[in-house]
Amino acid sequence: MAGFWAFAGDFWWLAFPLFGMLSAIGSSTAKSSKQRHQRRLEVIRAKAELSAAKRGAPLSAPRDPAVERKSPEQKSLSQQADELRAVHDEITRRWLDYELDVAKLIAFPSMSDGREPLTAAFLRAKKVADRARPAPDAKPGADEVAAYRSAVTDFEVAFDLAEREARRVRDSGFTDAERKRLATASRLLAVATNEAATPTERHVAYRRVREEINGLIALSDEAVEELEKKVARELPARPSTTPPEPASP
Repeated sequence: MAGFWAFAGDFWWLAFPLFGMLSAIGSSTAKSSKQRHQRRLEVIRAKAELSAAKRGAPLSAPRDPAVERKSPEQKSLSQQADELRAVHDEITRRWLDYELDVAKLIAFPSMSDGREPLTAAFLRAKKVADRARPAPDAKPGADEVAAYRSAVTDFEVAFDLAEREARRVRDSGFTDAERKRLATASRLLAVATNEAATPTERHVAYRRVREEINGLIALSDEAVEELEKKVARELPARPSTTPPEPASP
């Protein structure tokens, strides 16, 4: 015991950096916990908004499937599955608006970045919904429809959260130099898809766009194909101002 106090007397100054390290660790842990709590609140809030928006709609899940089958006011399971498939398709369409539109990907790059937590969660929810989707000619049971409804709801909530986050952060995750490249790519993209520009101008701008976003945004093959279609679009025909020659007698 005497040796301990002798050590403490010689190295009492170590208590200050040790206290600082413990304070930093505690602060970091508290911040991480606060972020997780905030995300849980966002998910709960989004689900509550979605539930309120759909209250009374055909997609509202009945509490008792047996009551659903017996009640004439409720739609059939096949009709419910059809309506769920329609919602599923609409969310997928909204996602493809980002996935296939290079201008939107440049404006909201995190929507194509699977490393972003909310984008990754949305992509996982999409896979679950795709797997739970009944075939068009199938006759799903009550449990299958209930599972599909839950998957579609999670899919919609996850997309809504990912979209909100993408519109909030925009390109803030890039450096100043990278943001300048994205801004340049956005300006060149306007030229590449402008029907008033010449084919040469559009193709040169298209190549520059690909160079500027290379390494910053990953384009899918479908997005490249859609962009190339816009670039290759023919110029609109212009009416001739030269009067026609008179017919020979």
